[in-house]
Amino acid sequence: MRLKKNIATSDTGFIFNPTTGDSFTVNPMASEILQHLKQGLTFSEFKNLILQKYDVEANQLENDCEDFLNQLKEANLLEV
Repeated sequence: MRLKKNIATSDTGFIFNPTTGDSFTVNPMASEILQHLKQGLTFSEFKNLILQKYDVEANQLENDCEDFLNQLKEANLLEV
């Protein structure tokens, strides 16, 4: 799963889909996940990086990431 190539993101959490004109703003953690997706990391890879970097329970992180990824899918921002 990757972020579509035409999707523009910023370090501050701004997402722009030039195809639809839709734009979104996300929090810093979601922005970090977006950067990992743009790099082509798998869910497992970026989950492990986040678990090493932050004090968060694995189950909570998984649930939150799955929710966020579902939101990205619904917004048609991911290549699946």
